[in-house]
Amino acid sequence: MKPMRKIYTLLWMAACSVSVLAQQVDWNRVERISESALYDTYSRSRVDASWINQSSYLIYSGKKNGRTLYHIMGTDGRKQPLFKNNDSLVSQYAELTGDTTMKADDIKLYGVSLRRNNPTRLYWTRRGKHLVYDRTTGRLAIDRDYKEKRHGRRGSGFGRSAHTNDSLYTMLGDQYNLYIKDNRRGDTTQITFDGKENASYCYNSAKPKLNGNNVSGRWYGHVFIDFVYDDSEVGDLYILDAISGHRPKLRTKKMPLPNEKGVRRFKLFWYNADTRQGRLLPVQGSMTDPTVSMAYGESNDTLWFTRRSRSVDTLQLCRIDLPTGTITEVITEVSKPHLNVTFSGYRFIRGGREILWWSERTGRGNYYLYDVDGKLKNRVTRGDKLVAGRIEHINEKAGYMIFTGYGLENSSDPGYTYYYKADLKGRRQQLLTPGNGTHELQFSPNGRYAIDSYSRMDMPPVYQIVDVEHPGRAREFARTSDKALREKGWQPPVLLKVKAADNVTDLYGVMYLPTNLDKTKKYPIISNVYPGPQDDQLPRRFTIDDNGNQALAEMGFVVINVAPRGSGPLRGRDFYCYGYGNLRDYPLADDKHTIESLARRYPFIDLDRVGIYGHSGGGFMTATAMMTYPDFYKVGVAASGNYDNNNYIQWWGETFHGLVPQDSIPTTMQLAGNLKGKLMLISGDVDDNVPWTSTLRLADALIKHHKRFDMMVLPGKDHGVWSPYYVNLIRYYFKENLLQPTERDMDIIKHAR
Repeated sequence: MKPMRKIYTLLWMAACSVSVLAQQVDWNRVERISESALYDTYSRSRVDASWINQSSYLIYSGKKNGRTLYHIMGTDGRKQPLFKNNDSLVSQYAELTGDTTMKADDIKLYGVSLRRNNPTRLYWTRRGKHLVYDRTTGRLAIDRDYKEKRHGRRGSGFGRSAHTNDSLYTMLGDQYNLYIKDNRRGDTTQITFDGKENASYCYNSAKPKLNGNNVSGRWYGHVFIDFVYDDSEVGDLYILDAISGHRPKLRTKKMPLPNEKGVRRFKLFWYNADTRQGRLLPVQGSMTDPTVSMAYGESNDTLWFTRRSRSVDTLQLCRIDLPTGTITEVITEVSKPHLNVTFSGYRFIRGGREILWWSERTGRGNYYLYDVDGKLKNRVTRGDKLVAGRIEHINEKAGYMIFTGYGLENSSDPGYTYYYKADLKGRRQQLLTPGNGTHELQFSPNGRYAIDSYSRMDMPPVYQIVDVEHPGRAREFARTSDKALREKGWQPPVLLKVKAADNVTDLYGVMYLPTNLDKTKKYPIISNVYPGPQDDQLPRRFTIDDNGNQALAEMGFVVINVAPRGSGPLRGRDFYCYGYGNLRDYPLADDKHTIESLARRYPFIDLDRVGIYGHSGGGFMTATAMMTYPDFYKVGVAASGNYDNNNYIQWWGETFHGLVPQDSIPTTMQLAGNLKGKLMLISGDVDDNVPWTSTLRLADALIKHHKRFDMMVLPGKDHGVWSPYYVNLIRYYFKENLLQPTERDMDIIKHAR
C-alpha cells in the first residue's frame, strides 16, 4: 500500500504543478502583442494619402519590399509612381546639397506642391534647400524660381481692439468695469458699475489700471458688446499638488455642482456710443440659469446667440438688433427628456439669410432649413434610421451639403461614420462613402473630390477617392495590409452583436481572445466598460490594441467591450436617453446580460470568473456593478470614477439625471455594504475633472462597512492616469485575483467571508 500511496501523492503533486503552470502568464507574449511592440511593424505597412496643395492630384505612400514608394494619382483615378527611381533621386540630392541623410528605402516627403496643377514637376523643401523634380526626365534640381510667400496681416473692423474702426471712441477697463472715451471731446465716462472678481467686464489677468488692453469685449461699428461669464457665486474646487516642489501647492478652480444655487451665469452688456445708452441685455429670457453661447459675426446690424435651459430640454436661437439692443427669439427647440448635447446646433448659410438647424423632433437627429426669421422651409436630411452628425462641407452655389451620418447603412455597427451629400432643398440625399466600416474624408482644395479612408477593428484602412458631384463613383486605390502584424502573432478582435437585457435592443462591441485560445478550456472574462452617455468609447476605427485589451487577453482572458443602452448619441433619442433619471444603474443589467449571452454562445467563457474594469465613467460603472451584482462580478478595477454625481460637474448630473433636489442622485456609496468581490480603486491626486474626493468618499463608505478593498493613488496624475504603471496595475490585479483566485475575509473587522 505504501508504494501506491506514494504514486497517488506524486500524481497529486504533478497535477498541482500542471495546474500552477497552466495559470502562469507569459509576459513576453503579452508584451509582444501590445501596441507599443507592434506599432513599428504596422507603420511599415501603413498607407499615407493627402492632397497636393491647391491641386486636383493626391500622393500616397506605402512600403513594398522594405522601401517607401510614393504614387501620384489624379481625380480621374490614374495612378503613377511619383519618382522614376529612388536610388537616382537620392544620389542626385546628395550631389546637389551635400546632405547624405536621405535614404532610398525611406524617403520622407513633406510639403510637396505643384504649380499650375502640372503633375510633371514636383516642388518641395528639405533642410532649407528648395528642390524641383522633373517626373518626365527623373532629374532633380535646385528650384531657382522659388519665392518665399509672405503672409500679411488682414485687418478686420470687428476685432478685439479697444478703438472703433474710425477711432472716434475707445473702450477702457480698470480691472472690473468699463469706461468710454470720446476721442473728439477727450472726456472719459464710467459705464458699468457691477463688475467684480469672477464677474469682470475685463480680462481675468487685467490690472487695476485704466487702459484699453484690459477690455474683453468688441466693437460692432459704434456698438460695443461685452459677454461676461459670472462665476462669482460658483463654489471652489481645491486640489493639493503634493509633489510639485519643496512645498505642496494648492490649486483652486470654480466648479458648479448639480442642483446648486451658485452656478455660472451669463451677462451681455450692450453700449451704443452714439446715443450714450448702455444696459445688460436680457439674454436669459424667461429661463432660469440658462447656458448662453454667442455666435460672433462680422455685421454692424445683428448678432446671434443661443440659450439652453438649465434642464437641457430647450434650446433657443436668438437675434440681437445691434443698434437698439432688441432681442428676438427666432427658433425654439424642445426635446424631452433632454437635448442631444453632442449634435444640437446650427449653421448660417447664404450670408446669414438661411439657417441649417439640427433637431431630434422625429426621435432621430436631422437637419432642417429655416429662413432668417425662423420660418421652416424644408427638412434637408432623410432616412427613418438616420442620425445626422456634423456638417463637413457646404456648397451654397451648387445647393448641397455634406454631413456625417449613422445608422442608415446595413453595416456591422450603426455607430460607423458615413458621409452623405444632401440637397439643401431636401429633394435628394446620396451616400458618398460606400464600404462596411467607419469613414473619414479629406476634401480636395476645390471640394469637388475627397480621399476616403475607412476601417473597422478587424480591417485596416482602405483608401478610395470619392467624386462629390457623382456619388457612387468611389474608386479604391490602396489598402493597408495586416499581413506583417499577423506574422508577428497579432489577431483582430471579434465583432460582436448581442441583445440587451430587454432581449429586443441590439448592442454592438468587440471581443478579444488569446491568440493561443484552446476552446476545450475555460477562460475568465473581463468586461472593459464605459457607460457614456455622451460617448460610448467603443473602438470602431482600426486600432492595433485598443486600450491594451488584446494584450490583456493574451494573459489568458476573454476581454469584451460592448456599449450598453444609454451609452452614446449615435442611435437616436430613445437609446441615448435610456438612463435619464437613473444615472447610477442604467448600464449594469446590459453588461451582465451580455456576458451571460456570450457564455452561452462561447462555452470556453467561465461565468464563475467574471471581471470588470473601466476609467472615469467606466470606473463608476465598475464599482457600481460589483456592488449591484456582488455574486456575479468577482474582481474589478475602478479608476477615477464619478461615484457620486451629486459632487460632479453641474451639466453632467443635470443633463443626464435631471433637475432634482440637491444630493438626491443615487450614489455608488449607498451600495458599499454589498461588496463581496475584490475591488481596486485608482485615482490621480490632482484630478480636476473627477476630483479624487469621489474616490475617497467611496473608500470611506467601504471602510464604514468593514469591507476589504485595495486602493492606489498616483501622485501628480490628473484625470489622464494612463501610464505603463497604471496598465500593469490592471494586469496584475486580474492575474492575482481572477486568473489565480484566492479566498480572503471580506469583513476586515469581524473576519467574515
